[in-house]
Amino acid sequence: MNRIARIILKNPIKIIAAYVKLSYWANHPEKYTTGQLWDYIQYIMGFVMKSANVQLTVTGTENIPSDGGCMLYGNHQGMFDVIAIAHTCPIPLAIVYKQELKNVPLLKQILKCTRSYALDREDARQGITVMQAVTKNVCEGASYVIFPEGTRSKKGNEMNEWHAGSMRCALKAKCPIVPMAFVDCFKVFDQKGSKPVCAQIHYLEPIPFDEFSSLKTTELAQLVKSRVQAALDRYAQ
Repeated sequence: MNRIARIILKNPIKIIAAYVKLSYWANHPEKYTTGQLWDYIQYIMGFVMKSANVQLTVTGTENIPSDGGCMLYGNHQGMFDVIAIAHTCPIPLAIVYKQELKNVPLLKQILKCTRSYALDREDARQGITVMQAVTKNVCEGASYVIFPEGTRSKKGNEMNEWHAGSMRCALKAKCPIVPMAFVDCFKVFDQKGSKPVCAQIHYLEPIPFDEFSSLKTTELAQLVKSRVQAALDRYAQ
């Protein structure tokens, strides 16, 4: 059985209820707090993970700042990365995502509720506008996830090149960076069937602004990527 089909067949009522509730919340953001929304998203991810037949190892949640905004940058292995983050991160997050995902049912509602931004990779001007909005929100205390590869790697635990432009958000917001390493997360939806699978997410030691304030975007991208690569070298089999 396909893993997504397994999740749906095991939770039809919960998924419908989540869709209805999140659709309402997305259209009435004034009626809920960020904390209430994040608690509900984590409830959804809880039953998704339980029925997905995935054993997820997570380390480093204590590295995520509880006060003030921050940027989280990591390698990208597929849609399960977002599920892993939403399931394990102790603070509310938003994400910068490729616009192709904005019409996926349920995911669409979650992205809208979290005030995430769709990025059109073919429109440079729109990309600048998105990054400016993210920077403003981080300065106001929000935290965002960006995958600097721009698209998922199709080479397992090997990364693609990172786009340095995404680093401008952290530099302009003068906020800490939390690198993330995803290990074997590609197996969750790439592997045929729904047999048990193991995956890992590691929130690495934060990089304070003072440590990278003088760096160029290309240098900062290389610094963060090197931290992620070191974790991949350590944890990937």
